[in-house]
Amino acid sequence: MAGITFLKTKNIEKIRDFYITIIGVTIWLDQKDCIIFKHDNLLFGFCDRGEADRGCLLTFFFRTKAEVDEIYEKIKDFAVTTPVINDKYQIYQFFARDLEGRDLEFQSFLHEIDFNWDNF
Repeated sequence: MAGITFLKTKNIEKIRDFYITIIGVTIWLDQKDCIIFKHDNLLFGFCDRGEADRGCLLTFFFRTKAEVDEIYEKIKDFAVTTPVINDKYQIYQFFARDLEGRDLEFQSFLHEIDFNWDNF
């Protein structure tokens, strides 16, 4: 089974540019007023609806702490925390916000996970 999370946006063009240029995702499907993005196995979409959903957390995970540090340096103007180790969940993480105030998390697991990176 597969799935997509959809969110409402006020400005599809700015959101498209932010997620492609700043975050580095790709477009999986462009339906003009709805765009579905892909980051490895994560599919999420935005639909132009004149309002913005903000009650969510989009989490992007990476293979290594170094990759988290790289994305932090790229988007630190949008970050609300710096990268830290979260001992409870054994992750390395930081938080940011997108152009419409949605919460974003960037993390890497500090332990082995059952994930085949070669499939994505």
